[in-house]
Amino acid sequence: MDVVALSAESRRQALADMAARELDILVIGGGVVGAGAALDAATRGLSTGLVEARDWASGTSSRSSKLIHGGLRYLEMLDFGLVAEALKERALLLTRLAPHLVKPVKFLYPLTHRVWERPYVGSGVLLYDIMGLGTGNGRGVPHHRHLSHRRALREAPCLKKASLVGAVQYYDGQVDDARHTMTVVRTAASYGAMVANRARINEFLREGERVVGAQVEDVVTGEMYEIRAKQVINATGVWTDETQRMADTRGQFHVRASKGVHLLVPRDRIQSRTGLILRTEKSVLFVIPWGRHWIVGTTDTDWNLDLAHPAATASDIEYILEHVNSVLVTKLTQADVEGVYAGLRPLLAGESEETSKLSREHLVGHPVPGLVVIAGGKYTTYRVMGKDAVDEAVRGMDQRIPESMTHEVPLAGAEGYKVLWNRRHLLAQESGLHVVRIEHLLNRYGSMIHEVLRLIADDPTLADPLPGADDYLGAEAVYAASHEGALHVDDVLARRTRASIETWSRGVQAAPTVARLMGGVLGWTDKEIEEEIEVYAARVQAERQSQEEPDDESAEEVRLAAPDLG
Repeated sequence: MDVVALSAESRRQALADMAARELDILVIGGGVVGAGAALDAATRGLSTGLVEARDWASGTSSRSSKLIHGGLRYLEMLDFGLVAEALKERALLLTRLAPHLVKPVKFLYPLTHRVWERPYVGSGVLLYDIMGLGTGNGRGVPHHRHLSHRRALREAPCLKKASLVGAVQYYDGQVDDARHTMTVVRTAASYGAMVANRARINEFLREGERVVGAQVEDVVTGEMYEIRAKQVINATGVWTDETQRMADTRGQFHVRASKGVHLLVPRDRIQSRTGLILRTEKSVLFVIPWGRHWIVGTTDTDWNLDLAHPAATASDIEYILEHVNSVLVTKLTQADVEGVYAGLRPLLAGESEETSKLSREHLVGHPVPGLVVIAGGKYTTYRVMGKDAVDEAVRGMDQRIPESMTHEVPLAGAEGYKVLWNRRHLLAQESGLHVVRIEHLLNRYGSMIHEVLRLIADDPTLADPLPGADDYLGAEAVYAASHEGALHVDDVLARRTRASIETWSRGVQAAPTVARLMGGVLGWTDKEIEEEIEVYAARVQAERQSQEEPDDESAEEVRLAAPDLG
């Protein structure tokens, strides 16, 4: 596979090409499920288009807990099918599809009862491990282990001695969700899919009752395109009901949004060599290692407001701090929080009044001829969801279509990654970068690292770290605009990198440099560069202010006051 660049020019060409002929499949929604469906369709030999109204992964798929996991707590709900399916996908991603992007991560489950809890939890984790072995790819992670009180505190000195009597330690997987989603899109494009972000659906095209395509607006230029397709797949997540209304159908099921808020704190604020999973009265709380940080979350509350920009409140932040502090020796404070993000889970509605009990399973429907709807699910099972959506779509086609093969298709950057990892010290010598920097780049780009290093070879100043976000290099901002479809500063700081949540300035300090570097690729004027900087700074300011508000309504009002470039 020759990996194609998601450039501004390739985006414009993709829209023109989609409009030039009838496609087999048009996928609406550039989150991980839509990206997975586009990859599935393209690798079956179907002419495929994928459009996204904003940026790739700009909704739920950039705001998850960053975990690739079976869902240990679903075993307690006896949802064995969902867990087994997710564990199979976890193993595939860790070992074959995306070893450069998905990594094992260990968690400590503190035990608080002396007699019954260890056998109860232990049997559940043992079953979790056994089910993981049934995937045919190995687990991809080590086996769980039981820890005494003393050994548990050695692993996690941050815990109060009285908060546990022992622990069970187990492994799951971790991913940078936004980077992974963009990589799935890029892989689909490399296999022939035509993909365009900042391309919004205005209405469906109809012939009688049948949906035969969509009118798509290029948000950048305002140009309209009529894109016709034999089948349209609606993979718009929390926007599912809204998109279905465009087709004049109520659909066969509904999606309910649940807000999840996460905090980032510096790694030195919590003394631990392992992640933590803690029970709360409503759900579970994770403390997840994330580079030089910890991700702490999440909440799980109903959300009925703006879907594009869910806002975290002071109450959300206080809830998380209160629960994590109940077990920590050194309590976290508001001053320790360097980043906050809020996302919406697309849950299937109608099963429970509590969002924490709504199904993470997915459903596929065909509400009107020519339109397939995929909804629900969890990030880990995106590939299965994409497959199921395309399976449903091809049932409405006359020709014989090959079976899904995405379980055999490594994502862009996976091929050759392990060899390059073994050669990382040589790459460091050849490039002049520190080996730690090479490791960081390999775990973001895999075998595509050569494209980034080539930029540095041509312009050594691109080896300089971004101001205030020194985990990332100037070359990465250039590469994001030239190869990864980034069209705005926010795309780079919030999704191609995670500077918006990993830095004390939330990316504002890096924004001028990023705008200048992107402007050189995208041909921005000085005025456009300044506008990008100002819009990004206003967005961060609005988010900070919204996080001081007591409730969702007031937080949303503050957040939506910030300008938006689309």
